[in-house]
This record gives sequence, C-alpha cells and structure tokens, in this order.
Amino acid sequence: MRFLRWILPLSLALGLVACGPPRKSVFPPTVSIQQLVLQPSGAWRLTVRIQNNSYGGMDFSALDAQLAMADSVPVRVHGNFDRDIPAFAGDIVQIDVLPTTAMAKALAASAAKGSAGALPYTLSGSVRAKPEQEKEPRDFDFSGKDWLSPVPGIAHTWR
Repeated sequence: MRFLRWILPLSLALGLVACGPPRKSVFPPTVSIQQLVLQPSGAWRLTVRIQNNSYGGMDFSALDAQLAMADSVPVRVHGNFDRDIPAFAGDIVQIDVLPTTAMAKALAASAAKGSAGALPYTLSGSVRAKPEQEKEPRDFDFSGKDWLSPVPGIAHTWR
C-alpha cells in the first residue's frame, strides 16, 4: 500500500514534465564556397552556402572568416545579412573579396588547366545566428577545406 502511495504521484509528475515543449537540438552550421566569380575589377564574388544542421530554424546575421587558397596568406571574408534558414536546410549569401596577388595567380593557373585545374581552399571563422528557441544570437565556429574548379563553358567562374 505504501508503494502505491508513492508510485501514483511520481508517475503523475513525470507525465506533467513530459507535456512541456520539446527542446530542439542545436548544432553548428556548415559553411562552404558554392561559387566564385571573377569580377572585372579583379575582386572575387563568393557565393557562400550556409547549411543549418540543427533541429530548429536559425536566423543568421553575419559571417566573419578567413579564406586561404593553396598556400597563400588568408584574406578576410566578412558580410552582414539576414537569412532565416529552416532546420536541415541551406541558403546562400554573396560576399565580395579582394584577393592577394598570390591568390589571383593561383586562380589564373587553375583556369589555364581548364576543368582539370582544381584549386584547394580553406575557409574558417564564425557565423552569427540565433536559434529559434533562444533569445540572443551567438557565434558558431566553423572550419572547412575543399576544392574549386573552373566551370566548363562559363568564363571566370569556379565551383
């Protein structure tokens, strides 16, 4: 009888706790370069893809990163924007960058090789976002390595 007096209130309390709103897990996003277009001024227009890897939507507002091509000195990639990206979805932002001379030469060398001219890059930094269940935005660190290759038939474009 004593056992039943404790089990009934305990099971009711657990049932009430389970009725609360579920907390959605938040994971760091993935950031990569989707496309690079050489502008007439010599600047590069980067199409940066932000992939939300969380179980809830996030409002992204800024990116501050370093881009290094091949073995060159990195340049700053910075942009402010307003993107509401749903759970497990991605979106793009365009950011203009002024490359170093070494980076421009490396890109020209890859263009001379045609579609076989893959160029390695490293993009690392942080992206500012506010998860949907939080009140304040926070910074998420990221780091990634990949390759860009000239796009056949589309001049001055790498993907």
